[in-house]
Amino acid sequence: MIKSDDKEWDEAEEEAWCRSVRPKVIDYLASQKVTHGQVGNLPAWHVAPYVSLWAIESAKSPGWVGWWVVYGNLPTDYCSADECRHPRLALRRLAESWKQALSETMPGAPTIGALGIPSDFAPLLASRAETLLGFAGDDGLWPDEMYG
Repeated sequence: MIKSDDKEWDEAEEEAWCRSVRPKVIDYLASQKVTHGQVGNLPAWHVAPYVSLWAIESAKSPGWVGWWVVYGNLPTDYCSADECRHPRLALRRLAESWKQALSETMPGAPTIGALGIPSDFAPLLASRAETLLGFAGDDGLWPDEMYG
């Protein structure tokens, strides 16, 4: 059970939130024209209702993760699963890509790098990147130490 917004979430509510996110992830992939296989029924990792990370099957190699999608109270984004086969590594990669985009954005630019996010959201994006890095760096959240 998790506590969110002064409310205790039980497993059924948490699962319902995850299931409500799945169609949004599928719509996002379509909007980005990402060729893919199946989308998991539940996220590979999540902290409901704030963030979820979805394993997306590769179209080229069925049965293998080809993409990761992050969705929640942050920008929806995706990355290739090349060289990050574990959700922890995918969170780190996404957060680092946001930080990189922020560092490469010229002052006064209307958007943040190739992300297309309005520059007004730079402080929020920086905060969300740090949050994801915090999750990725928290050994207590990742019992399989081989992915540290």
